[in-house]
Amino acid sequence: MSNAHTDNLIADKLEQRAAPGRKDAYLASLAKALQVLEAFDIHQPALTMAAIAEIVGLDRAGARRALLTLKHMGYVETDGKLFRLTPRVLSLGYRYLGGLFFWRSAQAVMEQLADELNETVSIGVLDAADVIFVWRVPGRRLLTFDPRIGTRVPAYVSSIGYVMLAALRDEELADYMSALKLERLTQHTVRTKAEFMAHLKAVRSQGWSFVARQQEENFFGLAVPISEPNGRVVAALHVGGLYDAQAERRAKEEMLPRLRVAALKLSGKD
Repeated sequence: MSNAHTDNLIADKLEQRAAPGRKDAYLASLAKALQVLEAFDIHQPALTMAAIAEIVGLDRAGARRALLTLKHMGYVETDGKLFRLTPRVLSLGYRYLGGLFFWRSAQAVMEQLADELNETVSIGVLDAADVIFVWRVPGRRLLTFDPRIGTRVPAYVSSIGYVMLAALRDEELADYMSALKLERLTQHTVRTKAEFMAHLKAVRSQGWSFVARQQEENFFGLAVPISEPNGRVVAALHVGGLYDAQAERRAKEEMLPRLRVAALKLSGKD
């Protein structure tokens, strides 16, 4: 689930901060082409030109130009009526993953951790208002929420989100908070910004986050930061499992020490 309004507000503020007063720094045609790519998802894998124009907010002529350009570049294909993404789109994602400094060691570290904990282990990053899962090693237990690579969830209901948001500079966090619209996903979802900030303050102090039943009633997540050698937090290592009365104790006493060791390995500090 994604809050596009919040995403756009945060992205706009970051853009203004990066290039104040520079109208020529924004290429509208490129932005529209990328929005066309984002119009496709698991629920809408094939779309007509008219549907794409409506989703993106383009006129028919603009949608046609964007689609023909993307077709020429090999990112979409069409049977004359419906448009679909091509496998070439995957290369964009793998270029991103290949640029992560822990790329080469991640699979082995996560597989060992998943075996030790018998739970699903993931890596997630912050994208505006959401968390995106970019890596996953499944555990043996079936989960109500089983994040696949590319799964996007609101940052305020995710332990990954808390870890990543806690690492932001104060002005970046202020931008996020000013645009944030809290939506109740379960009866345990954080209700107020004050409650949310109190949890973030604790995460900043302790360096890890445990979040339970905020997105799914029967799910908990535990996350710790992955940082570059210079200390900048770029991702979070996450373990998720079924919630029960012992979940928080097990997470803190049994999972957290192993999670921290694995994160140090990924951060190149072990």
